[in-house]
Amino acid sequence: TSAEVQAVQLKILRSLSGEKRLLLAMEMSLFTRALARSRIRSEHPEWTEAQIARELLRIAFQPAPLPPALR
Repeated sequence: TSAEVQAVQLKILRSLSGEKRLLLAMEMSLFTRALARSRIRSEHPEWTEAQIARELLRIAFQPAPLPPALR
């Protein structure tokens, strides 16, 4: 990203209300998880949804091990 484009992006983000910024962050998080889920599913088509969910959690907590309740 060029410095000029980055400045425009920053200006737009600063103009958003706190609520809009939070919604944008949540949307980006959901989108990122959906991409990760798709990648895992394509790499392991035989896995169940539970196994895919567990792998997403493992990735999220890396490098720390998963909490015992999530294993």
